[in-house]
Amino acid sequence: VQLQAFGGGLVQAGGSLRLSCAASGRTFSSYSMAWFRQAPGKEREFVTAIRWSGSRTYYADSVKGRFIISKDNAKNTVYLQMNSLKPEDTAVYYCAGEKDYGLKYWEATEYDYWGQGTLVTVSS
Repeated sequence: VQLQAFGGGLVQAGGSLRLSCAASGRTFSSYSMAWFRQAPGKEREFVTAIRWSGSRTYYADSVKGRFIISKDNAKNTVYLQMNSLKPEDTAVYYCAGEKDYGLKYWEATEYDYWGQGTLVTVSS
């Protein structure tokens, strides 16, 4: 499966932004999906993940209550709705996908498929 992330941009603190990750391939519905982010000078970190069926979601503590992940299998797309954005949310956001065989959602190394990244900048 090939992934393409888009929707990043510049937003003021407290604002909202929605990222999308479009997938090619007919097996998208069987993939669990995640968003990771990487700020300048920092390691890539887990943000959120959703199981292939959409039945369960997982969030990093830093975004819990502010971000929402969703998956539309009919559109082959996963979304990240980001609300109440903070300057510390500034990063390049990557979507990732993998078939769910005991997947450790929070581990970037578990995912074979990655989008190209989209930059989110939150100004104070």
